Amino acid sequence: MKALKLSSALVLVLSLCACEKEDKSVTKPVEFTETTYQNLGTFDNNGRPNYLLPKDAISPNLDTYIDNTLPERTDLRTSHPDLLTTNAIADIAITQSSDVYITYVSQGAGTTNAIAFYTYQTNKPLASAKDIKNITYIFPNAGFGTTLEPGDKVKIGRFDVGTSIGFVLLQGAWSSAYKTLDNKVVHFCSNDVLNPEVDPKLKKHAVLINYTPENKVLIGFEDVDRTRGDCDHDFNDVIVYATVTP
Repeated sequence: MKALKLSSALVLVLSLCACEKEDKSVTKPVEFTETTYQNLGTFDNNGRPNYLLPKDAISPNLDTYIDNTLPERTDLRTSHPDLLTTNAIADIAITQSSDVYITYVSQGAGTTNAIAFYTYQTNKPLASAKDIKNITYIFPNAGFGTTLEPGDKVKIGRFDVGTSIGFVLLQGAWSSAYKTLDNKVVHFCSNDVLNPEVDPKLKKHAVLINYTPENKVLIGFEDVDRTRGDCDHDFNDVIVYATVTP
């Protein structure tokens, strides 16, 4: 009987240790197993879309503002913590039927990231990746080695009232060798709940930045898991902005 009691106690201790170890996980992979993927159109061997519209002009003042707000390898938690502590997510809520355009501004990435979007009903906030039924690529390669130019612009569609548009950076999704997109890579979404970090303070991967002189709202992405020691938290790995036209 004594041996049985000791064995039971040992099992209990081992179980508690296992639970404690699990609770200390800093990242939990998010699987988009119920999501389908599509493209806005065709693209060339560099991932440059064949559906680009006439370019927007990116002003020198805007460039300077971005350089000052999101400087390379400067931790945003120190330089502009207000951009991270806000509850605002980098999504677009459609309040009247509108055409939506996305303009590429710049990138500071070390990987061949893709930028895409998804939609959901504004009155039904997302709870998990299962709520994302479709993801559509906007820029197949907006990261390292991209041939996109500042001001390159695409129309992502016309959307009805009550629709919200979210954005996702797919880490290294573009294959320069095979000229294809990999849907199985890590997704970093504008909705914090869809990101893999456990700590709420580290879940944000897209920040909204108001540039009032030109009435633009920039979206800056961080493309590395924020629990990693090599993450610089600079949120300038890809920068775009949206134009919404009723």
